[in-house]
Amino acid sequence: MNRPSLLWKLYIAAFYVFLFAPLLVVAIFAFNASPFPSPPWRGFTLEWFTGTGAVFGKPGVLMDPIWLTSIGNSLKVAVPVALLAVLIGTVNAWVLERAEFRGKTLLAMMMLWPLVIPGVVLGISILAFFSRVANGLEEWLQRDLDFLRPGLSLVVLGQLSFILTISTLIIAARLRKFDRSLEEAALDLGASRARVLRTVTLPFLKPALIGAGLVALLMSFENFNTTLMLVGSDAPLPITMYGQMREGATPAINAVSLFLMLAVGGIASLFALTSKAEV
Repeated sequence: MNRPSLLWKLYIAAFYVFLFAPLLVVAIFAFNASPFPSPPWRGFTLEWFTGTGAVFGKPGVLMDPIWLTSIGNSLKVAVPVALLAVLIGTVNAWVLERAEFRGKTLLAMMMLWPLVIPGVVLGISILAFFSRVANGLEEWLQRDLDFLRPGLSLVVLGQLSFILTISTLIIAARLRKFDRSLEEAALDLGASRARVLRTVTLPFLKPALIGAGLVALLMSFENFNTTLMLVGSDAPLPITMYGQMREGATPAINAVSLFLMLAVGGIASLFALTSKAEV
């Protein structure tokens, strides 16, 4: 074995140790029979997953209403965000790739701005904007508009403001590869535009639509900065984890982190498979 080859292998090994060693430690200590999420190892247990609290005084993740409620809140946000990101992202991609109008390049560049704006700034801006809108509409309509106040509905709007950009880029990249002669052939054979869209264009875009939805779901589920600025009393999972860490961490945090790692790994694998299908 020559020296350059050995150095490359050492570099690759060090790189992956740097990436995965902290995650591995978190996963291992989710099974530690200790009230603390850190060494020393005191034995194997599943109490932090399915325990009732009789051993360590706090129930496991799957038995704790706080954790289950926060996971449910994250799903209430992530699913609408993913669906809206795919739907609106498809329309945006169609406009960017098919429509011709003055200023399209500028609008395409402006669409990228939410990606480079810090999440905290984006969250504060959205909160201030919708609070002012809610005040004006409530005064005019003489009724409460709670969906414009801090809460899950505002979190959906806040996350959608930047996740939508990513889904648009994914779908637009796929649409750019489409051979429009296929649509023209279907139209020449008598198919309506709606049928061409349903039977020719959308099947071609299907891998990108699935991939964009998975990415949106993943980004929504793990988002913290923007969510923190817009959340109300119903805290999604990242906010609950942050609150638990401030109060005093237990291995339940490790258990939740392990669930998140498995979910993220599964979603990333699905996205990789859909991306491979696009080639």
